[in-house]
Amino acid sequence: MQPKILIVEDETHIIELLRYNLAKAGFAVIDTGNGEEAMLLIAEQQPDLILLDWMLPAMSGIEFCRRLRRDPAARNLPVIMITARGEEADRLRGLDSGADDYIVKPFSPTEVVARVKAVLRRARPAQGDDRLGFADVEIDLAEHRVTRGGAAVDLGPTEFRLLRHLMAHPRRVFSRAQLLDAVWGHDIHVEERTVDVHIGRLRKALNAGDRPDLVRTVRAAGYALDTETR
Repeated sequence: MQPKILIVEDETHIIELLRYNLAKAGFAVIDTGNGEEAMLLIAEQQPDLILLDWMLPAMSGIEFCRRLRRDPAARNLPVIMITARGEEADRLRGLDSGADDYIVKPFSPTEVVARVKAVLRRARPAQGDDRLGFADVEIDLAEHRVTRGGAAVDLGPTEFRLLRHLMAHPRRVFSRAQLLDAVWGHDIHVEERTVDVHIGRLRKALNAGDRPDLVRTVRAAGYALDTETR
């Protein structure tokens, strides 16, 4: 699955430059020049990382980042801020607003790609090409096997896909609607309470033997894979 990058930038030539180089590096790319539309795209498209311009119309990148960090469903989404403001005070302000990294214009496209890969590695440190890992849980994607603490975990196909999606985005909160789209698909009509049923089955399988619960329920928001479940 290609990592998906959301570019929030209002300069067309910069969007085209970033899109070309990110696609060449194997990323899926979506873009918008509007902060409000970006919030909708985050909910609908579930990007893995945001490249965010500071100087946006209507809503600045700083305000967008602060708003993002207040949203329980998106506050752990990695953000790299891109701006022409290169003074140290500006850099600190950008990072203090919640950005994970900060790139000054003009930039090297290869540096942007390298920074994106580095931030994604930090956000998902245990993810490899054929394996996903979080806490003491591991998924072997090639062999379709799940273990916890070295012991096999027996999951049905839907629970496997659900766990795989959550483990690909650890600590990120997904609404029931987002999980339906990611696990069941856009074209299949399934009620949202179906997600609760399968989350319950996933919990039962993962937590056998009174192991700590790794699936966090966020009231009025959804679910996340997290070591802090309260």
